Amino acid sequence: MRILSVHNTYQIRGGEDESRESEERLLRDHGHEVDVYEASNDRIGDLNPAQLALRTIWSQPAYRDISDRLAQKPYDIVHIQNFFPLISPSAHYAAKAAGVPVVQTLRNYRLLCPNGLFFRNGQVCEDCMGKPIPYPGALHGCYRESKAASAVVTAMIATHRALNTWSRAVDVFITLTEFSRQKFIQGGFAPEQLVVKPNFVAPDPGVGTGTGNYALYVGRLSVEKGLDTLLDAWEQLDTPIPLKIVGDGPLKEMVEKAAYKQPQIEWLGRQLLPEVHRLMGEAKCLVFPSKWYETFGRVAVEAFAKGTPVVAAKIGAIEELVGGSNTGILFEPGNASDLANQLSRFWFASAAEHSAMRRAVRAEFEQKYTATANYKALIDIYTKVCSVAH
Repeated sequence: MRILSVHNTYQIRGGEDESRESEERLLRDHGHEVDVYEASNDRIGDLNPAQLALRTIWSQPAYRDISDRLAQKPYDIVHIQNFFPLISPSAHYAAKAAGVPVVQTLRNYRLLCPNGLFFRNGQVCEDCMGKPIPYPGALHGCYRESKAASAVVTAMIATHRALNTWSRAVDVFITLTEFSRQKFIQGGFAPEQLVVKPNFVAPDPGVGTGTGNYALYVGRLSVEKGLDTLLDAWEQLDTPIPLKIVGDGPLKEMVEKAAYKQPQIEWLGRQLLPEVHRLMGEAKCLVFPSKWYETFGRVAVEAFAKGTPVVAAKIGAIEELVGGSNTGILFEPGNASDLANQLSRFWFASAAEHSAMRRAVRAEFEQKYTATANYKALIDIYTKVCSVAH
């Protein structure tokens, strides 16, 4: 099978890039030919505001380039991973004009919400949900805190809703969780067009010991990730619990002050993946205090692979990943007192309970989030799309 993977690259690499690259590598490892068409956000500075606005809604250069690629050799699938902002939905139309089926992975909520997060002023916001023109996002300047930039994103969403781009030019959308799928259905997408395929972790990092006697946070230091909730909870603990924090972001100073004030908190900054996995494997638990509707929760699944339970906010996809099994404990999102209580409940449980939970999270990983399971799910999607198209 020959696949053209289409994506916009970010100036700062993140989990989306890692997940996409893992997927491309997985396909190549199984003998498929994967070519890549990409545009880098580093080029945004070369465009004036009017040019950038036009490219966001319809990029003629991307349409021309992708059309040329598809004319040069036959492809079975065009898999659009991320078209925003420089590639635009012109990629979808280039594929359709060439008669090639289109699969798109929905790694955020950009097609429903201008900032892609359903998050504003420190809390969940669904003001734009289901609106043909998501004007609240423009009024509030939700994208990059700019009303002008937000108006452009709003125009892109509204234009392609009016053109029925998502129903006419996409064969299947992949969501990472059932929660995310239901959000897109709520936003007006056809249920039969949406399938669930989670991210995966490869290579398998192996099970850790869990003997480090510390809790671990890994991720961006930002409000939507719940860093304020995390730090407030540590101030409310009756018995001090060691906490290691890995990551960087806008709340860096808040974390530095907390680490200075509370000796049990240690900020490690950014770390390479092997070291992150080592820390995960030795941690007693991973804390996932997010306040927004995560579309997945890769860090939690990495913890599962290491056999490390997760204490997570009861919200969005992370509730789906952690809830309903013996893989962790949930707390009310944004509620520092509940996080402190639930963490203490977990921390002082018996050794037998901790061992049982570690076995359960590893079993969850082996069942759902390995490369083998993911490859089968992805190829099933591709095969069905190709059979319908032909």
